[in-house]
Parts: sequence; structure tokens; C-alpha cells
Amino acid sequence: MPKKILKGKVISDKNKKTIVVLVERKYQHPFFKKIITNKKKYHAHDEKNKFKIGDSVKITESRPYSKKKRWEVINTQ
Repeated sequence: MPKKILKGKVISDKNKKTIVVLVERKYQHPFFKKIITNKKKYHAHDEKNKFKIGDSVKITESRPYSKKKRWEVINTQ
């Protein structure tokens, strides 16, 4: 099974080797047909600390690095 890839924006880079990425998803409600925006934060591993706040990045599933960190940055958009 392929690993999930998500696109988002870096909202925090204060921790060492970790960034927090905000991923926004839009979908249509099945009954009301209204467009709904869903936001979720992911902690991602950034080995070289090269990503800063405001950068657009792609993250992918990976092995657990810590309690909250199960994602890894693959590149910028």
C-alpha cells in the first residue's frame, strides 16, 4: 500500500528537527452540499532544519520518530 502524501504550510519551526504543518482539506457535505474546510496539524521530521514558517511543503507517512511525529518532509512545492 502506498504511503499518503499531504501538502501544507509550515506554521511552527521552534523544535529541533521538527516542524508543524497545517494541512487544509476541502470537501462537499454529502447532504447539505456545502463546501467544508477541515484543518489539521501534523508534526513532521525535518532532519536539517531547513524549512521555515510560511513554507509550502509535502509530507509523507514514515516510521514513528517520537510520540507525535509520524510524518517526514519530502520536498518543497
